[in-house]
Amino acid sequence: MEYTIVIEKAPENYAAYVPDLPGCIATGATRDEAIREIGTAIVLHIESLREHGESVPAPHCTATVVEVAA
Repeated sequence: MEYTIVIEKAPENYAAYVPDLPGCIATGATRDEAIREIGTAIVLHIESLREHGESVPAPHCTATVVEVAA
């Protein structure tokens, strides 16, 4: 499955979350590290949902970049 992630720059690190999986978050010192960590977090989050008999939300979010004149 492919899930859309959102990556945000914080003052000291990067944070990532998955809109389709509420509560699934990760951080990293770099953008690449945050991406690696959220990949691991997604796997663990889905495993936990299944272990607790909860349904796994299908991916439905998408993202794009819009360029505007500022």
